[in-house]
Amino acid sequence: MLLDVVHVTAKPDFKLLLQFENGERRQFDMAAYIDQKPWDRLKSTSAFQGAFIENGTVAWAGNIDIDPETLYDLSVPLTETNHS
Repeated sequence: MLLDVVHVTAKPDFKLLLQFENGERRQFDMAAYIDQKPWDRLKSTSAFQGAFIENGTVAWAGNIDIDPETLYDLSVPLTETNHS
């Protein structure tokens, strides 16, 4: 099942706090991807924190995005301990 991302907050440690259309809040760690193309262009904190929602997924300037399936499948449920 494909779930759209409806809200994103990019943290300075390359983590994304996500909310999906079903109301679930999850955290995705981009650290494993940040040295790979095209995400290597997001290594600066300001570029990474420019994340926005486009067509149901997380995107950045320069036509960079990541599949919503990847975001959901490889993220962890958001708890109070991993929210900060």
